[in-house]
Amino acid sequence: MNVRTMLETRVRAIWAMAAVVAAGLGGFFLVPAAAGAAGGAAPAPERAAIEKIVREYILSHPEILPEAMQRLEDRQNARLLSANRSILEAGFPGTTAGNPTGDVTLVVFFDYACPYCRKGHADVKQLVASDPGVRIVYRDFPVLSPASEEAAMASLSAATQGRYRAFHDAMFDSPGKVGHDRTLGLVGATGLDVARTTSDLTAPALKAEVARNLALGRALGLTGTPSYIVGDRILSGAVGFDRLKEAVDAARAARQG
Repeated sequence: MNVRTMLETRVRAIWAMAAVVAAGLGGFFLVPAAAGAAGGAAPAPERAAIEKIVREYILSHPEILPEAMQRLEDRQNARLLSANRSILEAGFPGTTAGNPTGDVTLVVFFDYACPYCRKGHADVKQLVASDPGVRIVYRDFPVLSPASEEAAMASLSAATQGRYRAFHDAMFDSPGKVGHDRTLGLVGATGLDVARTTSDLTAPALKAEVARNLALGRALGLTGTPSYIVGDRILSGAVGFDRLKEAVDAARAARQG
């Protein structure tokens, strides 16, 4: 689906949602609209009257459009996430943080070569420190360069050695551009087995995990890093601590009913 088609589809959906809102406020045309949905299209004069009222309502209340678009996006995301949630939140062994039995899981798609992920990393650390009920799943999503893919392989090797968080934090907390020498330097500095990690840079099982992450990202429509999944929301970019916290709180409230 190209961008134009996607936008046209969203606009049509928003108009349909706005029609529901307008119908609720202008009950006199609710019956014909419902009849049309149940038994075919409404007669042309009634349809024209409905469309005129909806158009006038939207023009008088344009503030409903962003809310309608957000609700549409949330519904689409909920369907996507429901189909992938069990795999998404499982995570590769050793790549989690926070409370292992937390009531809300935040999934982080990141690339070590992404400067926005560095800022996002600090936000996630703050979230973990402030919320004892959150569980974090990190997913290496190396889309920027071969160097970031190599770093992802090294981080997954660190997970198999029980040192994922030490390596992960060092990659984001220390200065420098992602590259072969820096990655291997941090492998040694964080107490990993350098020979084992070097061998793991081409390990089929770890390559398969990176491929799974990339496939998950494509399935969810992720376009860059960092991207966050929590509850039925997908947050794109370094959205900041406050938005992450708000999304976690919303997901917790939804779970509690």
